Amino acid sequence: MKDTMKTSADESPLARALARPETEERLARQILDAALEQFTIFGLRRSSVDDVAKRAGVSRVTVYRRFRNKDGLVEACLLREVSRFFRELDDAVAPLPAMRDRVVEGFVVALRHTRAHPLFGGLLRLEPEVVLPYLTVGGGPALTVTTDYLTSHLRRAQHSEGRPGTDPRPVAELMVRVAVSFLLNPAGCIELDDEEQSRAFARRYLAPLLDA
Repeated sequence: MKDTMKTSADESPLARALARPETEERLARQILDAALEQFTIFGLRRSSVDDVAKRAGVSRVTVYRRFRNKDGLVEACLLREVSRFFRELDDAVAPLPAMRDRVVEGFVVALRHTRAHPLFGGLLRLEPEVVLPYLTVGGGPALTVTTDYLTSHLRRAQHSEGRPGTDPRPVAELMVRVAVSFLLNPAGCIELDDEEQSRAFARRYLAPLLDA
């Protein structure tokens, strides 16, 4: 059987992440479900490929064949959760008419979802030293996927709102980096548990970036 986790070189990380929940083969989905459960309960450091294989009811060779190594398995698991997050975020901001409003509410929803997520929020609280590389020096895939997602939304807003057709990617990446920085170091000028403060911050400092 062809390994559906392998994709063509010209397919973007965003396309791969968004496609996984619907198109991945049953066995790969079974492994990722087991990985999510294992990582959520025991964390990344205390979990091995063997643990995930046992939880999924498959051999470790099967896991290695599809995900190469533990890092590949963790990355695939994180990307799938990111794709699910994108869909939740879309549902939350879709009713809002203007892109500025969607940026503000998207920032609030992103912080809330990530901190409350059993895997993302749990790892940030319990194993920050383990998860930090996936969000910082080794966070290229996650940054690319999230920036691609926001860039596509900003580009569509440019067309629908008649805004100048400048490349929105630098603004998208800056917004993503700001959100990640708040997640990694929540102590700062706003109280993240207060959504009105988060909303006011995004309205004053992030939404104006759309005019950059």
